[in-house]
Amino acid sequence: MSTATETTIVPSTTQEIQLAARPVGRPVPADFRLASSELPELQAGQVLIRNLFLSVDPYMRGRMNDAKSYAAPYELNEAMEGGAVGEIIASRSDDRKVGDVVVHSLGWREYAVLDSAATAPARTDLAPAPAFLGALGMTGLTAFAGLLKVANLQPGEVVFVSGAAGAVGSLVGQIAKAMGASRVIGSAGSAEKVARLLELGFDNAFNYNDGPVAEQLAAAAGERGIDVYFDNVGGEHLEAALSALTVGGRVAMCGAISKYNATEPTPAPRNLMMAVGKQLTLKGFLVGSYWQHMGEFAEAMAGWLADGTVRYDETIVDGLENAPQAFMDLLDGANTGKMLVRL
Repeated sequence: MSTATETTIVPSTTQEIQLAARPVGRPVPADFRLASSELPELQAGQVLIRNLFLSVDPYMRGRMNDAKSYAAPYELNEAMEGGAVGEIIASRSDDRKVGDVVVHSLGWREYAVLDSAATAPARTDLAPAPAFLGALGMTGLTAFAGLLKVANLQPGEVVFVSGAAGAVGSLVGQIAKAMGASRVIGSAGSAEKVARLLELGFDNAFNYNDGPVAEQLAAAAGERGIDVYFDNVGGEHLEAALSALTVGGRVAMCGAISKYNATEPTPAPRNLMMAVGKQLTLKGFLVGSYWQHMGEFAEAMAGWLADGTVRYDETIVDGLENAPQAFMDLLDGANTGKMLVRL
């Protein structure tokens, strides 16, 4: 077991972001609070981590509601949680030593105490630490599993990705090309993001603010149509994809960010019956059900990053106190690639 070195100051408190109120519609700054709390004494098998980067992700919006879902709601006046990567500064574990960089789920705070078994090593010899919250972490596995295990992409197929300039979407498009897709189409919310998608190897991309999504997708897909749709947006995008999908097409339903701040029920796609006539498969998925593919994913992604097949973007915001604004900006589409907070 190891403890902090003599030059390391072991803190007794941590700054953290708490949920002060449950948002109604779009979150606002008053829904969050920067607070200080006592750190528990380190127990056998535990480590103390100084967080380096925090992940802010769209799914967190659902956890801010007091509603039953696949993840427990955040508690009011308690620290929020989320992915983080940090350095161990004190350890009472035989499995982790001071200086190790690890990934864990107690983000939204400066320091975290948790069991060493709840951490995973970040191979910083392969990539910088924040990559393990993005391309080499849960984000990357989401893209990999959704495209290959849920949508069952086959070589030669045409893929459409919505929210394609985001952390997951940008990886989906590049993985599709690496796995032999004949064409990859992406949608994004600005001309700059569209240009970036083309730089990343997308064959076609459009700005969904330039006109109806169905018309722009139809023009991009042509008579060939699309075989796979990776859905990060829902709503109008899903409706457009149903029209463009070929017989036997598949949809991997990852998210519906266009609906997360809605205060009224939103209608399903008006053309849902196309799923019957075209014999489509629409399958929702959670990355937690695909951890068994982590080894396969990590090996593949490490190779793609090393040879330049896959590249990734990061939007970095500095300061724990700015994490709520980073999250609100994420929901507004201000990020390109992974949204991170650097402490």
